Amino acid sequence: MGKKREHNTYRQLKKQYPDYLAAVQALGTAVRHAGPLDDAVVQLIQLGAAAAIRSEGAVHSHARRALEAGATPEQIRHALIALTSTIGFPTVVAAISWAEDVLEQG
Repeated sequence: MGKKREHNTYRQLKKQYPDYLAAVQALGTAVRHAGPLDDAVVQLIQLGAAAAIRSEGAVHSHARRALEAGATPEQIRHALIALTSTIGFPTVVAAISWAEDVLEQG
């Protein structure tokens, strides 16, 4: 249920503030193309950041984007468990459960 609400919130923001969302999307595109990292690696980094701030919606989004960029489910899980000594086991487990929401769909 939370996932549906997040998508609706995004759609509503996009409808209500199209220029704002276009700017956010342009920033994301510029960041992904700013250096030598491929898109899958960039998404895995952003996935780690999303996990660190305990953002379920961002973990869903970056797990999905990582898959679309060619990352494997095993790479997604490994990226998350690699965070254990930095963000702690409970936060990693939460992030893995959120990533599994996406992985189970595909």
